[in-house]
Amino acid sequence: MDWKAMFLNDLDWEFAIEIVLRTLIMFALILIFLRISGKKGVRQLSIFEVAIIIGLGSAAGDPMSNKENAILPAFLVFVTILGFYRLITWFAMKNEKFESVLEGDPVYIIEDGIFNLDAEDETYAKDEFFSEMRQQSIEHLGQVRTAILEPNGNVSFLFFEDEEVKPGLPVMPKLYKQKYKTITEPADYACSFCGNVEHVNKGRKVCKRCEKDEWVKAISSRRIS
Repeated sequence: MDWKAMFLNDLDWEFAIEIVLRTLIMFALILIFLRISGKKGVRQLSIFEVAIIIGLGSAAGDPMSNKENAILPAFLVFVTILGFYRLITWFAMKNEKFESVLEGDPVYIIEDGIFNLDAEDETYAKDEFFSEMRQQSIEHLGQVRTAILEPNGNVSFLFFEDEEVKPGLPVMPKLYKQKYKTITEPADYACSFCGNVEHVNKGRKVCKRCEKDEWVKAISSRRIS
């Protein structure tokens, strides 16, 4: 194996210094663009803005390491993308339907302590959502009045008052993994699919709401923030 060819090949050391300068310049341009866009973090980016960032990365990549690619054309790409971004966001502010198509709409994940079945096709994995809930000190669905998946990927939670908390599907890994298809102990159980809570005596039970038959013992602890 030719290690020299793998790591150096015909690298010109003078061009190596130029690569460092090119990289710093292009990276600075990306940071300036993000600053101008007003975004402070990745979680604030919509799908449209992620596409813009990918376009910037593609435009910035070649001038960093290829001496045949000048920086000025890449800068013109940046200016064009910035102008396009400003135009699209301005138009989205003026037209709600266009904004909905561009950014997407908020999605109700939980309503009244159970999963919204109309949102079951959303590509938000349940284990990822449970992790998000645990980070908000949520132990079970019965503590949550409403959970909304925002267009930027954040989840907004609205909670029941302590006296309103109801039995719900636990989101703690050890409890959630204890699933039953045949109930041996009478208690309140939550459907592992939709979160619907029913009192089950013994035997097999089909959820009245989603018609699934897998259950987890419900808990009703109050939220500790």
